[in-house]
Amino acid sequence: MKVLIACGGTGGHINPGLAIADIIKSKYPDAEFLFAGTPKGMEAKLVPKAGYRLETIKVAGFQRKISFENIGRNIKAVTYLVTSGKRAKEIITDFKPDIAIGTGGYAAGPVIRKAAKMGIPSAIHEQNAYPGVTNKLLAKEVDYVMLTVIEALDFMDKDKFEYSVTGLPVRSNINKMTKSEARKKLGFNNDFTVLSFGGSLGAGCINDTMTEAIKWHTKNNLRINHIHGYGGMGKDTFPQAMKDAGIPLKSNRLRITEYINDMNVCLAAADLVICRSGASTLAELEAAGKASILIPSPIVAGNHQYHNAMVLGKAGAAVVIEQKDVTNEKIISEIEKLYNDPDKVQVMSDSASKLHLSDTNRRILDVIDKLYEKSKNKK
Repeated sequence: MKVLIACGGTGGHINPGLAIADIIKSKYPDAEFLFAGTPKGMEAKLVPKAGYRLETIKVAGFQRKISFENIGRNIKAVTYLVTSGKRAKEIITDFKPDIAIGTGGYAAGPVIRKAAKMGIPSAIHEQNAYPGVTNKLLAKEVDYVMLTVIEALDFMDKDKFEYSVTGLPVRSNINKMTKSEARKKLGFNNDFTVLSFGGSLGAGCINDTMTEAIKWHTKNNLRINHIHGYGGMGKDTFPQAMKDAGIPLKSNRLRITEYINDMNVCLAAADLVICRSGASTLAELEAAGKASILIPSPIVAGNHQYHNAMVLGKAGAAVVIEQKDVTNEKIISEIEKLYNDPDKVQVMSDSASKLHLSDTNRRILDVIDKLYEKSKNKK
């Protein structure tokens, strides 16, 4: 089987593409893969690092806000649009895939569209509760649409395509450790444990509120363990804020670092997670069964993180607070309420677990099998 996967732009599009490739390999170990992406996106590093070949195509999105800089960007986007169809056809003709899969991002548009028009059995995977523009357009042209959550259908023309809810693949080491084992590994006792982070770059809003939250529970000697990842944008300010407050970055109750490289351990240890609401992060919260306070990023396309977060919020698995409503007092109050109500935390955790689809890999393979069978029937 030869599989073409098109994705790009952010890890939220690239990592699902890589995960789907790994899932396919689990059943079809001799499968051959080719990824298509942009030359300057994250995929240019992540895909080769994962051991897959990447062919590049120049694609860019259009900027809606009018400025001299954006006018230049839009001229470039038009130029790329004119040539993208030809480049997509070259990639497909040279590789001759049996099936094609798009996981979002600008690169997926021309490649998957061309593959579908050339008769290659094709599918897309939509990670978010609010679908991206590329996948909205492709949904009407491909054979199958895979969805992480059913709520995405509210924003799509569902009568125009065949779909299945597959969920989103998560890292295989998530939920492989008990809470007690994880806390012991971190040097913590079994008290209430908070995990907070804003992604690899960090989030100023979360860093600011966690500065005050850590001061609050440390100065009041509360029985709270806290893991915080402040990310790249907090590397100069967060450690200094802790130093000014006389709080160590590491103790038997604290572990404060720029990056969290052992997320599986930290997630297993946590009672409560405070974070953004990217699709992959939420899938891991569900897989691990964790209560959460979600602060969706307001600067993402279609405000999709808010829609993602509300899936958990409506299920009783999370407290959702929009960034415009965040104050130090509000976040500390929510932490304090959950700290004093372990039964509520357990209910939220159970609700998160109920959202998790434990058979995501099988559901994705069901779609892959249908595409492959269709491909073989065409030959």
